[in-house]
Amino acid sequence: MTTTDDSQAIRTVLDRLYSAWADYDADAFAELYTEDATVVMPGVFNDGREEIRAYIAAAFDGPLKGSRPLDEPRRIRFPRPGTAVVVSEAGILLAGESEVPAGRQHRATWVLVHDGAEDGNWAITSYHNASV
Repeated sequence: MTTTDDSQAIRTVLDRLYSAWADYDADAFAELYTEDATVVMPGVFNDGREEIRAYIAAAFDGPLKGSRPLDEPRRIRFPRPGTAVVVSEAGILLAGESEVPAGRQHRATWVLVHDGAEDGNWAITSYHNASV
């Protein structure tokens, strides 16, 4: 059985991810993923937390320098105990932009898992996005 607390916990993980992005902190960003997490985006496949960390660190130092993500969860569901699926509308504002251009608008799917402890944490185990 899931609760409003579970939905809030999922939103908190995503808020922490956006905070790590705002600080351009690749370590804090990657720490929110499970060790065996995957990230799939057009032209990108990261397999494991370390690949995710290395990818985002390089992006923060390069094309994503000065950027910020926009991501609005549209649906959070819990198909099984300890598993959450989030579907969101997303995009990235690059430095100096005030709105996301049409070609960079995405729909994203996040899968998060709970570590099972009563006071345990949720972590991202899979992320995928596709152009709208």
